[in-house]
Formats: sequence, C-alpha cells, structure tokens
Amino acid sequence: MFRWSSGSDGTRADNPPLGLSAARDWTPEPRLRRPKPSRALRLHARRPPSGPRPVVRAATVEQGHNGGVTLALAEPGATAILLAVFGLLMAFCVLFARTMNRAGVPIVLLFLVLGMLGGSEGIGRIALDNYDTAFRLGTVALVLILIDGGLNTSVRAIRASIGPSGVLATFGVAGTAAALALIARAFGLSWQAAMLIGAIVSSTDAAAVFAVLRAGSIRLKDRVRNVLEVEACANDPMAVILTVAVIAAISAGEPPGWMLLVDVPLQLLIGAAVGVAVGFVTQHLLARVQISAGGLLPVVTLAAGFVAFGAATLANGSGFLAAFAAAVVLGNGPLPYRMGIARVHDALAWLSQVSMFLMLGLLVFPSKLVPVAGTGLLLGLALAFVARPVTVALCLLPFGFSWRESLCIGWVGLRGAVPIILAIFPIMAGLAAGEAVFHIVFFIVVVSTLVPGASIVPVARWLRLDEPEPPAPAAALEMHSLRQLNGEVKAYYIDPSLAVCGATLSQVRFPEGSAAILVVRGDELVAARGQTRLLEGDYVYVFCKPDDEPYISLLFGRPSA
Repeated sequence: MFRWSSGSDGTRADNPPLGLSAARDWTPEPRLRRPKPSRALRLHARRPPSGPRPVVRAATVEQGHNGGVTLALAEPGATAILLAVFGLLMAFCVLFARTMNRAGVPIVLLFLVLGMLGGSEGIGRIALDNYDTAFRLGTVALVLILIDGGLNTSVRAIRASIGPSGVLATFGVAGTAAALALIARAFGLSWQAAMLIGAIVSSTDAAAVFAVLRAGSIRLKDRVRNVLEVEACANDPMAVILTVAVIAAISAGEPPGWMLLVDVPLQLLIGAAVGVAVGFVTQHLLARVQISAGGLLPVVTLAAGFVAFGAATLANGSGFLAAFAAAVVLGNGPLPYRMGIARVHDALAWLSQVSMFLMLGLLVFPSKLVPVAGTGLLLGLALAFVARPVTVALCLLPFGFSWRESLCIGWVGLRGAVPIILAIFPIMAGLAAGEAVFHIVFFIVVVSTLVPGASIVPVARWLRLDEPEPPAPAAALEMHSLRQLNGEVKAYYIDPSLAVCGATLSQVRFPEGSAAILVVRGDELVAARGQTRLLEGDYVYVFCKPDDEPYISLLFGRPSA
C-alpha cells in the first residue's frame, strides 16, 4: 500500500502555530526518533564524495505485526509511481476503447474496473480515502464537462426545449427521488438511507448523456436530443439541494421546511444570471483584448467557466448551471480559434469523465460491496425500468410528447459523475449509513450506465427516433485565427435528398461573397471548380458570411459538427 511520508497537516514540527510568536508563546516539542521496525529494508541515498549532504530517505519497506508488507515512499518517488500507474491505466483503457464500443459497453466502465483493481484491496494497493480531495476533484471534473457541453449547445436548442427540460430538471428530479426512495424502503432499507439514495441518484449526468449522444454511433431526433441534453445540464442543482436537505433533516431529526420550494428556483435563477453575465463579459474582453497565442484562448474560456461557478456558488446560486450558461453564451457568439478551443475542451471533458470513474473505483472497497450487491443491483434496475420512465412520462404529459418520445427520454437516464460526488456528502457529514449508501450508489451508477448506455442504439431504432448519421469525412479543413473574422468555413454533407445533389457548382447559386472551396470525396480531395459535380456522400466545404448562413443551410442542409 502506498503511503505518504509527510505529516497530515503538511507542516514541520518546529514551525510555530499561527497567532503565536516563536519567542515567547511557543516551545517546540522534542523530536522523537522512530524505532527501527523488525525485519525492515531501508533504502538511503548515498552521500556524494564532493561534500556532506543531508541523507534523503527514498523508501522504506516495513513488515507489520499482521505480516503484511507496507511500502512507504518519500517524494518524489511516491508521486512518480502514482503518475506512472495512472498513466498506464489510462493508456490501457484508451487502447481498448474501440473494442468496448463495438461490444456496446461504455468505456468509462473499464476505467471503473481498473480503478478497483488499483485500489487498496486490489493489486495496485493505492489507498484513496480522502473524501475531501475526491469531492474537490469531482467538482472540477464536472465543471469541465459542463463547459464542454455548453460550448456545443445552441441557443436554438435551449429555446425549443426549455419548457419540458425545466419541468424534468425540477419536478422530474423530485419525483424520481421520491419513487426510488419508496422502492428502497420496500426493499428493507431505513427511511434515512432510502431518502439519501433517492436524492443522490435523482438527476441524470451531463457527462454520460453527452458521451452517449455525441460520441456514439446514433443521432436522436432533435426534439428528444435537445430535451435530454438541456435536462442533464440543468437538473444537477435540484439533486444537490435535495441531498443537502435530506442530510440536514437526518442530522436535525426533522423533515425539511417549505423554504426548499423557494431555494430551488432561486438557485437556478441566480446561476443562470451569473453565467450569462460572465459569458457576455468574457465575449467583450475577447473582442477588445489581443491574445498573443492561440493556446491561451482555451485558458480564457476555462477561466470564464471557473469564475462563473465560483461567483454563483458564493451568491447561493447553482454554480454548475452558471458554468454551463457561460459556456453557452461563448459558444453561440463570435469566438476566435473556435475549432482549437473545442478540441481542447473535448479532451478535458473526456479526461474528467475518465478520472471520475477511475476515482470511484479507487474509493470503493470490494469487500464492502458484497453485503449490498443485491440491493444495489435491484435499485439500479428499478431506477432504469420504473422510477425514471414513469416520472418522465408524467412530467411530459402537458407538452404533447408521443409515447415513443417519452419512453426514449425516460430510458436515457444515465448516471455518472454527479451521483459519485453527491455520494461523498453523507460520508463527509458523518452519517452512520454514509459508507453503505456510497457502495449502493456504486451499483446504481454501474447499472444505469451499462444498461441504458449499451442499449440506446437498438431502443432508439425500435422506437423509430433515430436519424441517419452521415459518415465522418476522410479529411477536415479548419481555419484558425486569433481574432474573429467576417466569415467561416463549414462542411456540408451531400445527402441524396438535397436538390444540389448531382448538380455542378456552377449551377448552384451562391450568395455574393460565399463560395465552395473544397470537396472531399471518399479518400480524395477535389478542387472546387465550376464543373465539379456534387455527388451523394460528398462533403463540400463552403466559405460564407454570417448573414448568408441561413441561405446556405437551405441549399446544403445542416452543417456537420
């Protein structure tokens, strides 16, 4: 087992505490020499012949009283080994990503398994029991994921789905929590544990939903897709509020008051307002300030998301919603170096999602999973097949959704980073059922990620809610600039249903100032000339000005991502 050799508070024994003078108010305690453990092997750094230097202890292998062996590493050896182990685990998972996708298994589950293998009860013997650090890392990871989601979400999609998404993000979360709590109580859990589990897993996860809808091999119809994405980004505050309220009620021994009904919309309103304000301020700064390097622009968008989260949280608002709203404003406005920024945030979002599931695997104790395995699996199935679909169907009744659409939205109720973070709350609060709830949530996250995530493609096709996704082009043309230009280059897929399919470029009436500049046909690049004919399956790259985009979309359809 790896163990840090520094003190728990990170201070030296001969430093006076804060507020005390070294001369009069404090006397250092005498240093105690650690006795030699029996049968121990010590590795010391040798003194160089040039002169005396302090001896640095690199590692100590000790045999404990129970016969176990402990490897205590000093810096920088401990950090080096931890980074090497994490790097090997991540590389292994990425290499098997394609195989996992073909099998229909989300890749994040592989990181979860490897995290368990590397944990304190696995072969890696890495002890991660600092829940405060895990909470902070999880919060940062979720903010990074929401920033990436906001940059790729259009305002038009939000406007089209704000009604049903808002209801699902509030009443839907509360209904799912209540339904699952009743089911958990029926399985024999106490009311306290049942309410905690219901609140913790009540919201869908933005990272998991984005991973399935944007990185998968299927495209859902826009109405269903928009509701799922906006709901996933807006329902986290409700789950956080419910979890905190349940913990406070258990600690105080009384149910939460009616002020909970006021806190939810107030936090959503504050979070949205702060996020929009930070987004517009950042837009203004990018338009006025000249950035010296393109690599700094993703740092600016990242900083905007962090500032929005911090400011909204300090104002008693939803920091997660604020980070998402700021990214939406930036992504839908003039943004220089757009493709480079999108690529950086996409990588950060994947790294965050992978890190969250790897951390969950390290936090879990397999020996404590066995007693709650049956309950956890049953609750995970109950959430996927009963609580979430029934609640969604009831919430969407006023909006005229068909039974196919309601069933699909109810089925894609993926859980991920948010329940992992919220499951740490009861442990940090010192509740007796904290660790048991955490391990039950582990099973619920696994089931809700594996079952709906692996079956969304056949379910969507069975419900006839999928849209054909064009194949990715063999080559991509990008234009990078440190400042906003007066036009963009966009790729359009030539579908056989388009009127321009089969026509030559000279027959296509482009607006003045717009033109086709390149055609990608399979593995070939074709120069865009007047006699070039557009064939089914081609990708045509068009330069157009912002005012001409609606007309270009009428000719070529929706631009490719």
